Amino acid sequence: MYTVITCFFHNMKLLVVVPVPLQSVEVQVDVKDHVATVVSTLLYQNKEEKPIEAVFVFPMPSEAAVCHFSAKVGQTLIVAEVKEKKQAREEYDDALSSGQQAFLLEESDQSPDIFSMSVGSLPPGESASIRLEYVTELDVQADEALRFCLPAVLNPRYQPTGTETGSVTVTSVPSSLVPYDLTFLARVQSARPISKVESNCTMDPLEFLSQDQTAASVKLAAGHKFDRDVELLIYYKDTHEPSAVVEAGQASAKAGTLMRDPAVMLSLYPEFPKDIMSSVSSSGEFVFLLDRSGSMSGGQIASARDTLLLLLKSLPMGCFFNIYSFGSTFEQIFPESVEYKQKTMEEALKTVEMMQADLGGTEILAPLERIYSQSCIPNQPRQLFVFTDGEVGNTKEVINLVKSNSGSHRCFSFGIGEGASTALINGLAKEGGGHAQFITGSDRMQPKVIQSLRFAMQPSVVDISVRWDLPKGVSATVLSPPLTSIFQGQRSLLYAQLTGQAAEGCVTVKYSLAGRPTENKLNFSLKPTEDTGLTVHRLAARSLIRSLEQEQGDHRGQIDDAKKKKIIDLSVQSGVSSSFTAFIAVNKTSGEAIQGPLLRRDVPVPSNMDIDCADVMLGAADCDNGALPSLPEGKAKRDPLLELVSLQKASGCWELEPALAKAVGKTTKDLEDKQPSAVMWATILALVWLHGLKADAKDEWELLVMKAVTWLQSQNASGLAECVEAANSLLGCSVQKNALGI
Repeated sequence: MYTVITCFFHNMKLLVVVPVPLQSVEVQVDVKDHVATVVSTLLYQNKEEKPIEAVFVFPMPSEAAVCHFSAKVGQTLIVAEVKEKKQAREEYDDALSSGQQAFLLEESDQSPDIFSMSVGSLPPGESASIRLEYVTELDVQADEALRFCLPAVLNPRYQPTGTETGSVTVTSVPSSLVPYDLTFLARVQSARPISKVESNCTMDPLEFLSQDQTAASVKLAAGHKFDRDVELLIYYKDTHEPSAVVEAGQASAKAGTLMRDPAVMLSLYPEFPKDIMSSVSSSGEFVFLLDRSGSMSGGQIASARDTLLLLLKSLPMGCFFNIYSFGSTFEQIFPESVEYKQKTMEEALKTVEMMQADLGGTEILAPLERIYSQSCIPNQPRQLFVFTDGEVGNTKEVINLVKSNSGSHRCFSFGIGEGASTALINGLAKEGGGHAQFITGSDRMQPKVIQSLRFAMQPSVVDISVRWDLPKGVSATVLSPPLTSIFQGQRSLLYAQLTGQAAEGCVTVKYSLAGRPTENKLNFSLKPTEDTGLTVHRLAARSLIRSLEQEQGDHRGQIDDAKKKKIIDLSVQSGVSSSFTAFIAVNKTSGEAIQGPLLRRDVPVPSNMDIDCADVMLGAADCDNGALPSLPEGKAKRDPLLELVSLQKASGCWELEPALAKAVGKTTKDLEDKQPSAVMWATILALVWLHGLKADAKDEWELLVMKAVTWLQSQNASGLAECVEAANSLLGCSVQKNALGI
């Protein structure tokens, strides 16, 4: 197979046709409850006349535990071992020099969501089948779906000016030019019945494998174009409940190690008191940081503008806010955060409306440093919202900065579009004590963002502690980092290594919520499950490895030698990769030394950068850094819901005006003829329209409606029932007064 790669020479565009040895990728996913095991088989074939080295740089979920790498050449199976990264690279180079075949898999030094696979010394006419396996947890979505994502798109990562590069070179082509095929099969199994499985890609119909619908399979339809990541949303018929899985260790492992002892995975779903959750905080400093780099152009920046509109309308009176945007440089609307009121809201919205993806590259570090340099406002907890497509090259440096400031704020992150860096988005939220969301394909950004705003407006959970109540002779060594944030309805995972035997144990999570001591308990069986393929152990090892890697070292985030050795030892013992180790496999059959260098063939990955840089007269260097031009954008007709939202005042009310009539599909005369009360009529009309005609978007407008209800209650005016009746009559709805919350 061949593909076309665009190169630039003296500002001239050259099209180079190069052979690609990767022929196909076959992926099989096995989901058990909320854990997925992913096996990818990659078929390579050398159709050239000389030996080649194929290098494939590809995306990987940042939280995945990569636990197996092997190659089959003819009838020979070579299983890779995990070794210290420098040693693995040296063994790989030595093997190639001596004519042996070698296979290397390593995590990028810059970001844990990029891996590099090297297939070395593949003779002419020979094929190799590569098997890669990893396990990962599935995130819970706002509607209780479990989200699985197979990253397929890898966009170039922008390297900030003046930083050391050292990053892995990514060879990418437009998705339409990807020269290899993808087949994808997912099997889902659970103790609970499966309701449905949805996808952003075209799938064959869901096939149930059992009468009780606890097992099912789904397959990617033929003709996948590699224009997006493959996403599955899995829905079970019963809601998520706290659970525990105790897994037996490996009998052949060294005594006293994680892999020998039983391991437990606890899934906790804290339930907060309803009286506390029925109210939201009216205080807080809300800081919004928006990516305006060139790669955000088109629909992404337009959706971000609409989302900022919804966010600004949903903020409570009495809070403070500011909006920053960034590219190669950064801008801020106000010199410092200002009080939220009509004047400041209008000023911010005017600026937001003019925002385009025109600020160049993706340098997020500088605006974050500016935000953290601003003093926090007393009694106004800082909540940071970051919107980005995640195309940055200094991921670890950014995450370390957020972590070093985690005591002064919570960080909520949003990965926008295909190929957003999972390492950056998840890392920002994890180290900032917030919540991460991914918006891909046709997803509406607004419901997910408003869910995070709800989390931000919940009272902060403080003084979190975990107590293990275990029988005498049984102990638990916790392998997860301490819980720093808990949100209503969101899962918290804990891993531990167990010693000793008993029938049952108990874990209690204690915390303080709005000044009220609260606790949640989970009793669980300590009897190990045998047939689990060491999944829990590998996830536990990955959790501990990531925790150690993220522990602050010196001012540059460098880890000391003792901690590095601990990570390497754990990685080797568990067979799970880390930033300091790599998988190495050598075919030690006889070989002859290669005369001259191997032909290197870079396997391309799909990228969303389909805009022709030369055609818009942008230098090649700008494109290489992910700084796509911001093409002219026509002003699209605004969604009626957003049109109505845009008319709401900061206090929560609406006023009678022609724009309101247009938004609800009526004339000004229609509204005036039905008007029973000059004070409340416009606001009641807007609420009835939302409840009666936009109930399916309740997740988006619920907070701003709460603000409107508060305003209505402050008016102490009579005639509410008359207004509701008139609005129903005008709009053809049947919304009850009590449904409005007034």
